[in-house]
Amino acid sequence: MPLATTPADIEALDALAQRLMGIFTRAGYERIAPAVIQPAGLFLDVVGEELRARTYVFTDPDGAELCLRPDLTVPTCRLHLERHAGGNTPARYCYSGSAFRYQPAGADRAHPREFRQAGIESFGAPDRERDDAAVLALIVEALRDAGLDGLEFRIGDLGLFTALVNALPMPERWRWRLKHQFWRPEAFRSELARLTSGAGQTMGLPRELLDRLDPADPGGAEALVIEYLDKSGHELIGARTASEIAQRLLAEAADMRETPLPAETAALIEGYVGVKAPARETVDGLARLTRGHGVDLSAGLDAYQRRLDLIGKAGVSLSGAEFSAEFGRNLEYYTGFVFEVMAPALGHKSPVAGGGRYDSLLAEVGARGQVPAVGACIHTERLLAALPEAAP
Repeated sequence: MPLATTPADIEALDALAQRLMGIFTRAGYERIAPAVIQPAGLFLDVVGEELRARTYVFTDPDGAELCLRPDLTVPTCRLHLERHAGGNTPARYCYSGSAFRYQPAGADRAHPREFRQAGIESFGAPDRERDDAAVLALIVEALRDAGLDGLEFRIGDLGLFTALVNALPMPERWRWRLKHQFWRPEAFRSELARLTSGAGQTMGLPRELLDRLDPADPGGAEALVIEYLDKSGHELIGARTASEIAQRLLAEAADMRETPLPAETAALIEGYVGVKAPARETVDGLARLTRGHGVDLSAGLDAYQRRLDLIGKAGVSLSGAEFSAEFGRNLEYYTGFVFEVMAPALGHKSPVAGGGRYDSLLAEVGARGQVPAVGACIHTERLLAALPEAAP
């Protein structure tokens, strides 16, 4: 059940939401009210496997597949593109409203199926690190203004992982797979092991067909696939097209001819993903980890350090914050800096706020190209539960 179950709860929750929105609007964010019902296909494409499985999806009488919004970031992106088709017009929005997620462990007061988010989204700001710092600082200001003290932070940077994989020698398709599977830890480890032990493992695919495929001849590959399907009696009813099957098999055929990923390269990737350290010690630690492998992450690490400095100048101390290299795996639209804010009363499994950078999302929603974007939200019910009795 949601936290607001009595008139007093509802009144306190409404008062808290208004207080948060006052902080956001005074900081220059425009208040908006995105639609609760959203097109399901768009959400299921961009939010990632973990949240996709928790989204409430339904079909209306006209046959359209819709969903109850599982968050308010994607609806805000849609609203922005309705106003600015190119997407790159700078804008800042704030909102307060319900989101809906299935809770596999069962709903409780800290994890209801329907809950409120009060959040901010910033689009088109050219200085990414400065905007990251400003968004985090405003969220912290709102939490403190509401009466919450003793904040704890966890941060990550998905851009550093991307930079690492881009710097390592491997086929581009392997880079794409590792980035794609990063969001699924078990699948990521399996893919890394497969590339290291021999990407030519056919995973049950027809070896006699793979041996005949030429990665340099996609047209001939489709003809061979059709020939194989005819001879083996397989039909394409309700399955992928012959062209799609051929593309997948061509990648497998190319992998069979590829030298496996060196064990030391895989060890570096595994070592990076496993990094957990105080935020202020991360730069030196990651530089040491990668330097021995001839990998230069200085540009990404400089941006990371500059962001920390700007956060400090904004009045937010990250002295006790933890950096986790694998943090950020629950929403696939994040591309860079990510953070969570915890309250001691609720613990690390129930963060009161969180957010991050998602420079690719507006393009996935319909913009003409990538647009710098960062946002964050406060889980209003959790904040109310974490406040001292006298607040707000």
